[in-house]
Amino acid sequence: MSNGLAAVYFIVSLVATLYAAAVFADKLDKLGHRLGLPEALLGLLTAAGADAPELASAVAALTSGAKDTGFGVLVGASVLNVATMLGLSVVVCGCVRLRREQLVLEGSVAAGVALLVVLMMFGVLPAWAVLVVAVVLLTPYVAVVALAEGHVLSVRRRIALRRTMGERHRRMPLRSREIWQPLLLIVPAVAAIVLGSIGMVHAAIHLGHSAGMPDVLIGTLVLAVVTSLPNAYTGIRLGIAGRGSALVSETMNSNTINLVGGIMIPALFVTFASGALERADAIWLLVATVLATALLFPRGGIRRVGGGVLVLSWIAFAVVQAVFG
Repeated sequence: MSNGLAAVYFIVSLVATLYAAAVFADKLDKLGHRLGLPEALLGLLTAAGADAPELASAVAALTSGAKDTGFGVLVGASVLNVATMLGLSVVVCGCVRLRREQLVLEGSVAAGVALLVVLMMFGVLPAWAVLVVAVVLLTPYVAVVALAEGHVLSVRRRIALRRTMGERHRRMPLRSREIWQPLLLIVPAVAAIVLGSIGMVHAAIHLGHSAGMPDVLIGTLVLAVVTSLPNAYTGIRLGIAGRGSALVSETMNSNTINLVGGIMIPALFVTFASGALERADAIWLLVATVLATALLFPRGGIRRVGGGVLVLSWIAFAVVQAVFG
């Protein structure tokens, strides 16, 4: 394949993937909004749609044997998610805030999962142990969702848990068509995302190798950036709408999905490179997650200066990749 044909192939695959992911995430968010779901759940739904290109590209890279590229996509995209979804959103809209109860839950889970990846990369814990601990860590999150929406606890305790899940929306009457039409989009959207991601990965690897780029840089500086665009779009949209709870939930859940689905589970079957750059990338993601949580903690939330810090953190990350990659 010539470089010109690979570039065309990359652009076509990119456009198809990003469009399908944006439509998918938008439809899920609107459906959940009309169903009256809390903001944390809406953020999780949006993350599931917008995160699909990152995960699909990483899996496509892994199945093609480019393990370093797959790792770079997920870690690089996760660092970029913090910078664009949170940092850039704050720069654009001026402020993002949410209930501290939700922040503690979202931030601790995301930081805990990132820490597990660091421990795995340094050989402190094997892949199977990391996955087991991750499941244990995620169980309270699922429990909060189930108990807040169920009737097992007293009304007062359910209200307390629902505060942790963010603001709720008034349930709106829905016709059956308004439910099944978005659901019918799932199969073609996922198919477009998967096929587009496979095309992007093969074209990016071909172009990267022609330019002499290492596989990990193809992941962190090329594929991570382009596959993060749906997350950046949905994040900024939520920020402008003043939906800080959904925004933070989407950011943290996107990164958790990346690390669990794209690194921890595949690590049971393949061995990722654990060189100095890969270890530094994992630590950088952990620090960025903790930093974002700390900047969000004040009662007034995170403001433009804090958002700028998060954006600059990714720029520094990209420079490190370019210099030491």
